[in-house]
Amino acid sequence: MRVTEVAARAFRLPLHRPWDGGVDRNDVVVVRVVTDSGLVGTGFSWTPLIGAGAVAALVNDDIAGAVVGRGAHPCLWDELRWHLREAGTSGLTLMALAGVDIALWDLSAQAARMSLVELVGRRRESAPAYGSGVNLDYPLPDLVEQVHGWVKAGHEAAKIKVGSPQVARDVERVEAVRRVLGEGRVLMVDANQRWDVLGAARALAALEDFSVHFVEEPLPAEDLEAHARLRERTSVPFAIGENLRTIAEFERAVELGVCDVAQPNVVRVGGITPFLRIAESMARRGVPVAPHLLPELSGQLALCLPRVAMVEDIDRASFAALGALARPSGVEFAQGRVRADTGPGHGLVFADTLTPVAEASP
Repeated sequence: MRVTEVAARAFRLPLHRPWDGGVDRNDVVVVRVVTDSGLVGTGFSWTPLIGAGAVAALVNDDIAGAVVGRGAHPCLWDELRWHLREAGTSGLTLMALAGVDIALWDLSAQAARMSLVELVGRRRESAPAYGSGVNLDYPLPDLVEQVHGWVKAGHEAAKIKVGSPQVARDVERVEAVRRVLGEGRVLMVDANQRWDVLGAARALAALEDFSVHFVEEPLPAEDLEAHARLRERTSVPFAIGENLRTIAEFERAVELGVCDVAQPNVVRVGGITPFLRIAESMARRGVPVAPHLLPELSGQLALCLPRVAMVEDIDRASFAALGALARPSGVEFAQGRVRADTGPGHGLVFADTLTPVAEASP
């Protein structure tokens, strides 16, 4: 089975409600890999606001020529990363490579007449999930209503945003959410890199009474040494990784003692191939993985990981909720768990009615 065509197109997915900071859309780059057997693999890259056109151009202009004529198998990943090295070995390069890698995994599963989960290697029938939302700008009543919705849906864990200009506002909101969740459910917070070391230490001290399970990205993601200094000033566990890109970065974070839960994003690290390598490395170091966003694919991968924490059930921002899919993926979140029954491949079929980025309103 050899590749005969690789093509990428960027599409715009308007959000139902803007995220903090004016993020009103997610863009998705859909990658099609066609083979001489007639099978077609689908991959994707994903980004809020920035870079979709550049990712599509990298696939079409620089990856396609290196893949056409080759065997359709994800073992090409290391060779393709080397091929792209002059454009850099991280950032947009990995995001473009992810779209092709995901498509090649989809093709391999289809050719084997297996689901992606079975091809990778199912370890469990379901995995725990948690309710999550981008909600720092929500008025308190809206936030409370959102969390009530997660509880009603059966979630035993929830994550909310913190990092307000005044710590007192964060305390008020976390206290209100803890009341909704009760003492038996898990509460996590995400600062999205908004604090410095002193501010984080003060804020986390103020939140200690609410049994915070972990704080996500309390500091700028690339500054692991600052995380190590903060580690000395708080006992709250750290979850990091959505903005780390390589195995070396994740391993360095563990070595510094600042990665209690690893959160790789399957697109930002370059696809399923490196995602699985990161997960294996974390398992050897005793660190569970909680995949970042992209629930329709993250939910499938979580069923295969050696150490899984929880899967993020992001409120109204899955591909299905954004109307991006032509049919149900087979990935289901219910009663605080995620399950997958996709049929051959990964089950993600993107709708042919999506708006191309080039035609979307600015």
